Amino acid sequence: MKLSGQVKIALSLVVLAAALWLATSKRLYEVAIFNSLVSMGLAAIIVLHLRLKPIWSDALGVAGGAGMLALIDFRLLHYNFSVFGLLSFLGLASLVALALRAAWSTGEEGMRIRLAFLFAFSSLCVDVAAVPFHSLTSKLNPKVLDLYLCSFDASLHVQLSFLMGQAYATWRRFGDAGMFIYIGLPVVLAMVAAGHIRRGSRTAIPAMVAFLITAPIGIIFYNGFPAVGPIYIFGPRFPWSPLTIEQAAHLRLEPVLVAGFRNAMPSLHIAWVLLAWWFARGLSAWERSIAMVFVVFTVFATLGSGEHYFIDLVVGFPFALFLYSLCTFPLGWTRERKVAFGLGLGLTLGWFAALRLAFKLFWLSPILPWLACLSTVAAVVILQRRLEPASAIEASREPAREPVAVSVT
Repeated sequence: MKLSGQVKIALSLVVLAAALWLATSKRLYEVAIFNSLVSMGLAAIIVLHLRLKPIWSDALGVAGGAGMLALIDFRLLHYNFSVFGLLSFLGLASLVALALRAAWSTGEEGMRIRLAFLFAFSSLCVDVAAVPFHSLTSKLNPKVLDLYLCSFDASLHVQLSFLMGQAYATWRRFGDAGMFIYIGLPVVLAMVAAGHIRRGSRTAIPAMVAFLITAPIGIIFYNGFPAVGPIYIFGPRFPWSPLTIEQAAHLRLEPVLVAGFRNAMPSLHIAWVLLAWWFARGLSAWERSIAMVFVVFTVFATLGSGEHYFIDLVVGFPFALFLYSLCTFPLGWTRERKVAFGLGLGLTLGWFAALRLAFKLFWLSPILPWLACLSTVAAVVILQRRLEPASAIEASREPAREPVAVSVT
């Protein structure tokens, strides 16, 4: 559908007015500086934008727009300076630039820019909506099941969350690098999405949908096994004073009343980086390398931060496979997709049941919980690899498009 020049001008003015209103809203500014997911989500738009349009005019326009917003907020409105706030201004300026290009671009380039804008805007909406839904989950589940997760981790005879927490406390730069990756999750999602958008919508849409639905579906699953993480259960005792194996073996398991978001089980961060890694296959070597770095350091950060137990990460694998199979819709419901979908969902729910009802079984021998974890991860890796070639074959049926030629001068 072609828009007239007057409609494009009107849309452009609406976008600029909305951006100015958002940037000068004190409430939204506070959300951006106190919610790192929102601020990094905005910052990730820069990656998405400049990956598609790596030209100096766009880069300078984003920098100039962010500078103007910073001048208004910091000088005229006297908001407190924040690095996260500055990142948010850069991201908001980039979002505006994408919106303007989406309105005025035509042809193949216009389609790609509109797809990028849709993903960026939808991602921000999901990030902002996550907070009230997390709060609702906490109200619906006043008690958490962390003691069951603590018991399982201890049954391994190696409490990995405490060990990684000690490593973070000992080697500060290692911890800082991990946490930078942890909060920078939206960046790798934007990078992978941009890589696929450059190739064409047939490969881009499954990846984008998977990234977008992870949080809404994950919040539903949080209600099935509400947990907050060891740092909220042990407080100042984390990470230096874990329960001994003997104490954990005789721990009375019951729901406990603890404050905090119920966002530990399963680990959505692990699910997201796994999806990013899986969807990065077929992209450039440097994009795949960055995705793998995010996978490795996210494992470290989820444990070292005290936000997750080791078993949260394990259950994140089948949950990611469930989402991956759900979003490979260009395949249709092939046998490979049905098996991956069923196993991903079944293992996720199966772990929920086993952790709650069969916890004594894991204490018979440390071999049993280790075997269960390794079998889960191995099954997910094997089924995902079987599903992947079918997805690649289906995507290859659409003629590959060359990225739009751009100038860097």
